[in-house]
Amino acid sequence: MSELKRLNTVTLDYTKCKGCVTCMKRCPTEAIRVRDGKASVMYEKCIGCGECVRLCPQHAKITSYDKFDVVNDPKYKYKIVMPAPSFYGQFNNLTDVNYVLDGLKRLGFDEVFEVGRGAELNTLATRILLNKENLPKPVISTACPAVLELIYARFANLKEHLLKVLPPVDITAKLAREKARKRGYKDEEIGVFFISPCPAKVYAIKSGMGVKKPYIDGVLSSGEVYMKLLPVMKLINSPENLSKMGVTGLQWASSGGEAAAAMRGKYLAADGIENCIHILESVENGTLNEIEFIELNACTGGCVGGVLNVENPFVAKARIRNLRVRFPQIANSLADTGKPADYYLTEKEDDENFAPSLDRATAFSKLLAVQEMYKTLPQIDCGLCGAPSCRAFCEDVVFGNLPSDAVCPQLERKK
Repeated sequence: MSELKRLNTVTLDYTKCKGCVTCMKRCPTEAIRVRDGKASVMYEKCIGCGECVRLCPQHAKITSYDKFDVVNDPKYKYKIVMPAPSFYGQFNNLTDVNYVLDGLKRLGFDEVFEVGRGAELNTLATRILLNKENLPKPVISTACPAVLELIYARFANLKEHLLKVLPPVDITAKLAREKARKRGYKDEEIGVFFISPCPAKVYAIKSGMGVKKPYIDGVLSSGEVYMKLLPVMKLINSPENLSKMGVTGLQWASSGGEAAAAMRGKYLAADGIENCIHILESVENGTLNEIEFIELNACTGGCVGGVLNVENPFVAKARIRNLRVRFPQIANSLADTGKPADYYLTEKEDDENFAPSLDRATAFSKLLAVQEMYKTLPQIDCGLCGAPSCRAFCEDVVFGNLPSDAVCPQLERKK
C-alpha cells in the first residue's frame, strides 16, 4: 500500500471510542474491526470514503489533512490556493464568490485558481472521449477517488469502463503550477494548496493517484479554512473580480453536475456509498448497458456532502444552485490553454494499491480455506467476533490477523 495509507487517513480518538460497531457495520470495504472494546482500521482495505467519520455517534474518528500552518512554510515564495466548487456552498448569504476568493488572497495566498476551471476542462475533454465508439459502455467517471478505489478493491473487472481523464483538481494544479513557473518561480518555490471537502481527496492527492508526480503541496480542510475566512470576508466591501469559471464548473459541487455537463442523454448519477455499490453491481451484472455515462459520488449529495465541510449537504447544494445565475454557462476552453489532448488524460493507473500481495496458487488455497471455514459458521453476521461479517472473520483467521485457533463467539455459546 502507499505511504499515506500506512500513515492512517482516518485515525481514532481512543478516549471517545466506545466500541459500538456502527463504523464496522457500515464500512463499504470491511476495513474496520472492533476488538477489546475499541475500533481499528485495516488501512490496506480503507478507501478514505469518510463513512466512519460521518456515522460515528461518539465523533471518535479523525480525518487526516494538512494544518493551515503548512502554508506559512518559508520555502514557498509563491502560494496558490485552489478552492473546490463545493466550498462556496459553505457560506450563508453569499451573493458573489469573489468575496471568498478575495478573502483567500487576504489570508496570504498570491493567487487563487478555482478547481471549477479544471472541472470545465475535464468536461470538455470527456465530451471528446465519449464520442469515440470504441469505449466500453457505460463509461464510469473517475472524479471521486473513493469510488475509484472502491472499484479497484471490489469491482476490478470494471476497470476498462473507467474514464481516462484526470480529475479537475489535478488539471487545475497542473495549469496553476505551470503559470507560476512562467512568472519565474522555481518548482520548489511554488506552493499549491487544495481546499478539500473529503479525506479521499486528501489521500488521492498525497499519493499522486492518476499522476506520475503529485502537483499539489498541501491539502487543507474545508472546515478549517472556512473558520479562518469568516472574519476576513466581513472586512471586504468591494471584492476583487477573481472568478474565472462558469456554471459548468460550479455544478460539479453536487451530484449530477458532472454527468449533466457531459451532455449525454443516457447518463446516470448516484451518490452515497451504498448506492454507488448497488450501481456498480448492476454494471457488473450487465443490467445497465443502455447507459452511456455514470457519475458516482461516495458522499451524499456529492462533494457538498464531504465530511471536511461544515454545512449540511442539502443546504450547501441549495446555495450553489442560487449562485448559478451569476455565472456564464462555461468560462474555459481547451483551445485557450494551448495544451494537447493527452494533457488532460490520466497519467497512470493506481490499481497496484489493491493488487494481490500473494501469488495466485497461495491466494487460491487461502480462498478455499476461507470458504471451508465459512461453512462451519452460523452465517448471521452478528459482529460479536469483532469483524463485520462471518466471512470477514474467516479471512482474519486465514490471513493471520487472528490466531489460527480463534473461535466464533456464537459457536462458543452453543457448547
